[in-house]
Amino acid sequence: MPLEFAVAGIGSRFLAVAVDSLIQVGIGLGVLILLGILGVTSRWMGLRNAGVWLMAALGFCVFALMFGYFAAFEILWNGQTPGKRVVGIRAVKETGRPLTPSEAIGRNLLRIVDQLPAFYAVGILVAVLNAKNKRLGDFIAGSVVVSESSMKEHQPHWHQAQPAGELSAGAARVSIGLLSLEELALIDVFLQRRHDLAPDVRARMAGDILARLQPKVAGEAQTRLSTESLLEALAYERRSSGSFS
Repeated sequence: MPLEFAVAGIGSRFLAVAVDSLIQVGIGLGVLILLGILGVTSRWMGLRNAGVWLMAALGFCVFALMFGYFAAFEILWNGQTPGKRVVGIRAVKETGRPLTPSEAIGRNLLRIVDQLPAFYAVGILVAVLNAKNKRLGDFIAGSVVVSESSMKEHQPHWHQAQPAGELSAGAARVSIGLLSLEELALIDVFLQRRHDLAPDVRARMAGDILARLQPKVAGEAQTRLSTESLLEALAYERRSSGSFS
């Protein structure tokens, strides 16, 4: 049961980059002013080789700002930068799960190539030539940039059908061992699509998923909750941990 997301258009991605670029320029000007003040101060104090160190610091700051900015925000903000958040788009894996830190770093290091020769010309050309508007960095990381609204459409709605108190009580009887992101995504897909399945298929799939997660289910929970309620409680516990949204 694959999830299908609305791929972000080239225009929205370019707008996000424009917003991020403005922020980068502002930060860069602040760093430049600070380094200028330090340079004047070092000359006044007669410090030798201070200019060399300041130039090295400037080079590091430029690299960190150009590429570390995007990777750091996508790691901390689950695939978003300030520009992406303003526009309403997000970078995720093609499976819908969040990017790992290494994947976020990898996709953004390729900006060095995507930006050539200027204004992301290579990145735009590659995006135009594929159906998912992926730039080179996306191919390396196996990522895709999607509309935030389409992500919300695929958030499970099962919590709306059951009182919060019942879910919380069920979660309390579930093992402390937390689900992996892949396991949570598997449960989410099932809970999202279960009403479209035939009753026998639905019951069989719920049983198969629960069997896979058996080590993470407490014995008391198994006796008091139905199969689907157990899956709901497991997902509730995982989301309540605050490490996935």
